[in-house]
Amino acid sequence: MIKRRRFKQTQSLEERLISEARELREQAKLMPAGAQRNDLLRRARYEESAARMIAWLKPRATA
Repeated sequence: MIKRRRFKQTQSLEERLISEARELREQAKLMPAGAQRNDLLRRARYEESAARMIAWLKPRATA
C-alpha cells in the first residue's frame, strides 16, 4: 500500500490565501498592462474571495 505524504500546516488556510493574494498583487505591480497582469489580478481576487468565504463560514464565538 502506498503511504500518503502528509504535511502539517503552520498557517490557516485563510492566512495562506491572503498571503498568496498579496504576492500575486505584488507580481502584478511589476508587470506592464496586459493579459498576464490581468490574470494575476484575477487570481488575487479569487484568493481574497475564498479567504472571505472561509472567514464568513467560521463559527462565531458567542460570549
